[in-house]
Amino acid sequence: MATFDKGILGGFNGKVGTVIGVNWRGKNVMRSLPTSRRKRIPTELQKEQRLRFGVAVAFLNPIRSVVSRFFGQEQDDKSPMNLATSYYITEVVEPDGSGGFTINTAKVLISKGDLQGLANPAAAVAANHVVNLTWADNSGQGAAKATDKLIAVGYVETMGQAVTFEDGVLRDATAAVLTFPAYMAGMDVSLYATFVTASEEKAATSVYLGEVTLT
Repeated sequence: MATFDKGILGGFNGKVGTVIGVNWRGKNVMRSLPTSRRKRIPTELQKEQRLRFGVAVAFLNPIRSVVSRFFGQEQDDKSPMNLATSYYITEVVEPDGSGGFTINTAKVLISKGDLQGLANPAAAVAANHVVNLTWADNSGQGAAKATDKLIAVGYVETMGQAVTFEDGVLRDATAAVLTFPAYMAGMDVSLYATFVTASEEKAATSVYLGEVTLT
C-alpha cells in the first residue's frame, strides 16, 4: 500500500490498471489489486501419481529403518529413501483392478546394492511362530565376505506391520532362526533378506523368500 499527495492526476478513486485509489482517513492511498488464484484441477495422471505415492509411502513406513540406510547410494539430493520411493511408485505399486492400487510383494526390495546377496535361500516354517532361514555360504564371490551381516524382514501387509531381524548373524553361518511375536501366529508373512558389510557401508539387493503362514 502506498500514499500520495498530489500527483499529476491528483487524487482518484477506483481502479486504474493494476492499482486501486481510495481516500482513507483523509489520505490518498493506492493499493495493488489482489492476485486472482485459480484452483488447479489435477489431471488423471497427477491423480494416479498421488495414489501411487500414497500406497508406496504407506508400505515403506514400517521398513523405513532398513530402507533409509541400504537402498542404493545417495545421489545428489536424493536419499536412499527417495530412491526407494521412486522405485516403489514405478515398479512395485500396481493397479488392483478396481480403480485403486496395490503392492506387488514379489517386487519389493528392502535394500539395493552391488554386494553379493543370499545364495540358494530357503525359508521353512516351524512351531511357535518361527521361520528357519537357510542359505549357502558364498563368501569370496565378488566382494562377499564371511563377516557380512544378515538382515531379514517379515512383513504382514494386512496389518501394515513389519518385523526386522538384525541379530548379527553372519554370511558364513548359513542359517538363522526368525522368531516372530506370538500374536502373529496364523498370519501370512512376506519374507525378505539381504546382506550388508560389517561396516554397513555396502549392501546387497535383497531377495524375496515368498509368503509363509506362521504357526
